[in-house]
Amino acid sequence: MNKSDKNNDFKTPEGYFESLTDKLLDKLSKEDSILPKEDGFTIPEGYFDSLHNNIKRKLDGEETQVVQLHRYRKYYFAAASIAAVVLVIFGLNWNLSGETTFEDLASSDIENYFEDNDLGLSSYEIAEVLPMDELDINDILETQLNENNVIEYLSDNIDDFEELNLDNDE
Repeated sequence: MNKSDKNNDFKTPEGYFESLTDKLLDKLSKEDSILPKEDGFTIPEGYFDSLHNNIKRKLDGEETQVVQLHRYRKYYFAAASIAAVVLVIFGLNWNLSGETTFEDLASSDIENYFEDNDLGLSSYEIAEVLPMDELDINDILETQLNENNVIEYLSDNIDDFEELNLDNDE
C-alpha cells in the first residue's frame, strides 16, 4: 500500500491474495457450487404454437383513437417562420438609409487601405497630385484646431498672455 493511504480503514488479511486462486478453484470444482443447475426463465407449454394466432387477433381488433399531443405544432412553426421573415425584412430596410458616400468612410479605414495596399507611387509623385493651394492645417492634423482651445492652451502655457497682442478680430 502507498504511504499516502494511511487513513484507509479497509485492510486485507496477510497472505490473502497468495491463496485466492486456490480457494476459487476449490469452490468451483465442488459439485454443490453456487451456480444454478436450471434456467431461471421458462415459457408455458404450447406458447409458440398459439403465438401467431394471438398476434393476428390483436392486429385485427378495433383500432383505438389516438390523441395527438402536439395538435397545434405545425401552426406554431408557421407563425415562427412568418415572424422571422418579417424581422429580417424590417431589419434589412432599417439599415438601408441610403447610398454609402465618401464621407461615411472613417478616416482610419482610408489610412488602413493606403497602408495595406501598395500603390506603387513615391511620396514625390503623390505630392505632385495634391493641390497645395487648397490645403489647410486642419487637413494635416488628426483633430481640428478650435480657436477657443488654442487661446486656452496659450493662456495656460505662456507666462505673459497679454504680450501676445491678440485682438478679437484675428
